[in-house]
Amino acid sequence: MTPTFGIMTAPAQVGYADLRRVWHEADTVAEIDHAWLYDHLMPIFGDPDGPAFEGWTLLSALAAQTSRLRVGLLVTSNRFRPPAMLAKMAATVDVVSGGRLDFGIGVGSRPGHPLARREYEAHGLPFAETADAIGAFAEACAVIRRLWTSDEPFDADGEYVRLTGAFGNPKPVQRPGPPIVIGGRASSTLRVAAEHADVWNIPGGGDIADLAERSARLDRYCAGIGRDPAEIVRSMQLGVAYEAPGAARDTIGAALDAGFRHFVLSVPAPYPDGVARWLADEVIRPVLSS
Repeated sequence: MTPTFGIMTAPAQVGYADLRRVWHEADTVAEIDHAWLYDHLMPIFGDPDGPAFEGWTLLSALAAQTSRLRVGLLVTSNRFRPPAMLAKMAATVDVVSGGRLDFGIGVGSRPGHPLARREYEAHGLPFAETADAIGAFAEACAVIRRLWTSDEPFDADGEYVRLTGAFGNPKPVQRPGPPIVIGGRASSTLRVAAEHADVWNIPGGGDIADLAERSARLDRYCAGIGRDPAEIVRSMQLGVAYEAPGAARDTIGAALDAGFRHFVLSVPAPYPDGVARWLADEVIRPVLSS
């Protein structure tokens, strides 16, 4: 598989006009295939009282103003929204984008991070502890896919997800639905990814041997349920420093050797003019030509 590259713009400590400018530009750069936001309701870096946009609302706006990029959140917190509501939101964005959504989802928003944990109390959201959060996550993935594909209303009577007369209409443009991108590194998340993911994403920049071992663990979980591990694309999110793009190039090279083929390159705000073209010139093209 030819590697693909995307740009990540965290929607915090930055204005809408700057985010729109970067996505407009990225939409014109052929080497950038996808664009991403993250899903936090309050900042997790910088000024804790600074601006932070809601990810799905912003994604829909940016999807409507681009024409080529695949778009997504890396990744949606399953702790924030009921799965049937999330399935409806995702179908809407897929329609708005003309079938360009990659549906990123994970267990939840880094609860060990003090600036992430406060999101729940500040928004009146219950916080599910790890075991319950994993169970709810697995059930959510199954229900969301079913809402995208079922031609008839259905009931769901899971331990965590209970629905009566559930039905999704309109359906996503993509059939049977947008690719599911599951983010996370824990074994419990990898087990869910083995069953439901089209793409598995993990933060990069650390020990590549550890990332490769987790990828191999995902292979074993796939084998355990009779799924071909090659069906799941291996993805890495990687921060890129403007002053040292060579470090990102080196990490991507090592990740390619470890079987990763989908790269999400996070650039920090404030975004300089021409940042998407800079990313293509300094990181993506040198990697593709090496």
